[in-house]
Amino acid sequence: MTVDTGLTSRKAWLTAEFVTLFFGLTGLYAVFLRGVGPLPFLLVITVGVVIYLRRTGFDRRSFWRVDALRPALPGILALWAVAAVVLVGAVAVFRPGSVFDLPREQPLIWVLVLVFYPLVSVYPQELLFRAFLFHRYAPVFGDGPRIIAASALAFGFAHFTVGNWVSVLLSTAAGALFAIRYRHTRSLLTTSVEHALYGILVFTVGLGDFFYHGAAAG
Repeated sequence: MTVDTGLTSRKAWLTAEFVTLFFGLTGLYAVFLRGVGPLPFLLVITVGVVIYLRRTGFDRRSFWRVDALRPALPGILALWAVAAVVLVGAVAVFRPGSVFDLPREQPLIWVLVLVFYPLVSVYPQELLFRAFLFHRYAPVFGDGPRIIAASALAFGFAHFTVGNWVSVLLSTAAGALFAIRYRHTRSLLTTSVEHALYGILVFTVGLGDFFYHGAAAG
């Protein structure tokens, strides 16, 4: 009875913590700091997440697990190619003036995105929304569809800070994909490569203004 009560209390605490961290704080950020870039906050959180994971039995091989990337890459690239065709077509139809606007109009910024976005944004996000979330909240959500849904919803809602629902919807779908990939590979390198491909695609084809935090201030 005592053990069951303890487990129930821990699950209740973790559930409340999950909602507070990934939805409550994000909501407050969206209300009071909209238009403020989240990168400094994300990098500070990343340090805390790494320290926590290293001290709580996290499998450190999952920080990279390089050997998981090669077998996953063909499937990642095939799905990405389909998404690229769909997104280019959608932008061409609904936002014809925005097709490839960043590489056309600001090629230097585009190159900087290609280089720095995976390093300073993608990998920290994967640490938080995949490694930390899966490790910390497995007692609540298990290791199946519920943890994937939790990761996807948290990742999608985080993009509410940008100030539009397009980013939330697209990020939720992408979050589900990245969560499934992480569950199968337990490789942050693999999920980061996939995440980076889609992020760069969005900024390249003409949807970057839906995801750029500075745009929310305008």
